[in-house]
Amino acid sequence: MVKFIPPIVRYIPKLQDVKRQATKISEGTIQTTHRASLFFAEVSNFFMFLWRTTRAAFSRDFELKEFLRQCYQIGNKTLPLISVTGIIIGLVLTIQSRPALVDFGAVSLLPGMVALSIIREMGPVITALICAGKIGSGMGAELGSMKVTEQIDAMEVSSTNPIRFLVVTRVLAATMMLPVLVLYADALGILGSWAGANIKGDVTFVLFFSQAFSSIDFMDFLPAVIKTFFFGAAIGFVGCYKGYTAGRGTESVGKAANSAVVLSSLLVIVIDLIAVQITDML
Repeated sequence: MVKFIPPIVRYIPKLQDVKRQATKISEGTIQTTHRASLFFAEVSNFFMFLWRTTRAAFSRDFELKEFLRQCYQIGNKTLPLISVTGIIIGLVLTIQSRPALVDFGAVSLLPGMVALSIIREMGPVITALICAGKIGSGMGAELGSMKVTEQIDAMEVSSTNPIRFLVVTRVLAATMMLPVLVLYADALGILGSWAGANIKGDVTFVLFFSQAFSSIDFMDFLPAVIKTFFFGAAIGFVGCYKGYTAGRGTESVGKAANSAVVLSSLLVIVIDLIAVQITDML
C-alpha cells in the first residue's frame, strides 16, 4: 500500500536550497556593505589627516631643526641608490636605442633623445618610485613603531603637537628633497648615457653634452621639475599617514610600511598621468 505524501513535503528540499541561497546572498551583501563602509571611512580619515597636516604646516611654531634633520636623512639614505639607478638608466636607454638609430643613420640624435627621455619621464618617475620604496616605507615603519610604543600618545599628553613635529617636517622634507634627487639622477643618467655611447662608439664629453642639451627646451625641463614636488608630497604624506594611523599590534608596523609603498607608488603613477595630460594641453 502506497502512503500518501503531501505535496508540500516534496518541495521541502527545494525550499531549503532557496533558503541557503538567500543566506549566501545576504552574507555577501553584508560583506560588500562592510567593505564599502571601511573604504569610505578610510577615505574620510585620509582627508581629515590631510586637513590637519595642512593646518599644522601653516602654524607659527615650525620645527626647523627637525625639518633640516629629515632633509639630511632623506638625502643621505637615498643618495647611493639614486646614484646607481641614474647611471643604469642612462646606460640602458643608450644601449637599447643605439642599434635602431644606427640602422636609420641617425646616431647623432641619440644624445638628445636619451636626455629628453630622462629629463621628462624616466628620471622623475623612476626616482620617485625608488623614493616611494625607500622613504615611504621608512616613514611608515618609523611612525608605526612610535604609534605601537605609544610615543605619539605621550607627545599628545605633554602638549606637543605630533602632527607638526612628526608629519609636517617629514612631508615638507620629502617635498623639497625629491626635486634635488631627481636633478641629481638626471645628471648621472646623462653621464651614464655618454658612457654607454662610448661602448661601441667614440664621442667626446663636450660633443655629447652639447648635442644632448641642444634638443632640450625650457618647457621640457619645467613641467618635469614641478611634478616632482607633487611626487615628494604624495610620498611623504602617505608614508606619514600609514604610520600615524597604524594599529596597536606589532604586525601593524609591517602592514603600515607595506601599504605606504604600494599607495605612494600608485599615487606617483597617477600624478604623472595627470601631469602628462596637463603638459600636452599647454
